[in-house]
Amino acid sequence: MHDHVELLKNMGHDVRVVNPLPRMPRFAEARRSTMFGVSKAPKRWNFEGGDVQCPRFFGLPEHPYPSVTAWSIKRRAASVEQHLGSWRPDAIVCHTLWPVGVLANALAKRWAVPWIGVVHGHDFDVGLNTHLNKHIAGLAASCSKLVCVTPRLANIAEGLPQPPQDLTIIPCHTHVGKDWARPMKPWRGRWRKASIDLLFPADPRRPEKRHLLALQAGEILEQRGWVVGVTTLRHQPRDVVFDRMMVADVTVVTSLREAGPLVAREALLCGTPVVSVDVGEVATYLPSSWVVEPTPEALADGVERALHDGWPLEETPQDVLAFASVDTVKNAWTEVLEALRE
Repeated sequence: MHDHVELLKNMGHDVRVVNPLPRMPRFAEARRSTMFGVSKAPKRWNFEGGDVQCPRFFGLPEHPYPSVTAWSIKRRAASVEQHLGSWRPDAIVCHTLWPVGVLANALAKRWAVPWIGVVHGHDFDVGLNTHLNKHIAGLAASCSKLVCVTPRLANIAEGLPQPPQDLTIIPCHTHVGKDWARPMKPWRGRWRKASIDLLFPADPRRPEKRHLLALQAGEILEQRGWVVGVTTLRHQPRDVVFDRMMVADVTVVTSLREAGPLVAREALLCGTPVVSVDVGEVATYLPSSWVVEPTPEALADGVERALHDGWPLEETPQDVLAFASVDTVKNAWTEVLEALRE
C-alpha cells in the first residue's frame, strides 16, 4: 500500500491513509507473523510526512462471527470522519476487501463518493474458500470498481455469482530505484565447488511459503558439491531487502499461493536470477527453464540452470516487466480515477 500511496502523491493527488487494525494482545501477535507490531501500533502516526490513522476494530482470529467483525469496523466510520475534519476525498481506494472493505463501503455511502476495491490475492485465493465467501463476494459486487492485480484474479472475479460492476486489471508497479537496479550478469565461479547464497524472500514462519522446500533444495545442492547458504527475509526495511537481492546468487520462490509475486520481479530488476515453482504469474515473465516443479530435485536443477546458462531471453528483465513499470501503472490509475469523476 505504501508504494501506491507514493505513486498517487507523485501523480498530484492529495492522499490520506486510514489503516484499520484489529484489537490484539501481544501473545496473539506472536503467533501470527503477518500481524507483527499490530498490538502496540499507535492510533495515529506520521509516516514519511503523511498522517496515518489506525482505527481499531474487534475481530477474532479467522473471523468466526463475521457479522460482529463487520459491525465493529463499520462503527469506526464516525471516528475516521472526525479525524479527517472538513477534508473529503473524491474517491476511496481500499487495498483489501475483508474486512476493511466494510468501512470503505460505509464511508463511500456517508460521503457519496465512489470506492475502489483492490484484490491482491488473499481475498480470492483464501477468503472465497472459507465461510467468509459471501461477505467477500458481496464487497466485490458493491464497490464502484474492482481492481485485480493479475488476470487470474480477474477471471475469478468474473466467475462470481454477482460479478463486480466494473472490473479492470492493474498490476502492482515494480520499481527498485537506481541504487539497486542492475543488469542480469552471468555467474562466474567454480562449478559445484563454489559458495552460493540462495535468497528465500519471505518469512519462514509462514507455512504457505514452504521454507522447508527451499532448505531441502539447498541440501541437494550441497550433496552435489556446492557450499550453500540460505538467507531469509522477515520484517526488514525495503532498502535492506534490495541489498539482499543484489548480493544473492539466486532467489528461490516456493510458495503455495502468490499473486505476482512482487519479490520475484524486484529480484530480477536487482540482477538476480529467480527460480520458482509455478505459482502466481511467474510463468508469464520468467524463462521457462526457471519455472520448476515443487520438488527439491527440480528446484536444485533450476538453480544450476540459472547459474550455468544465465538469462536466456533476448529481452532484458526490464523489457519483460514493462507491463508493471511505474509509467504503465500510473497511466492505468489515471484512467480509472478520471473515469470515476465523469
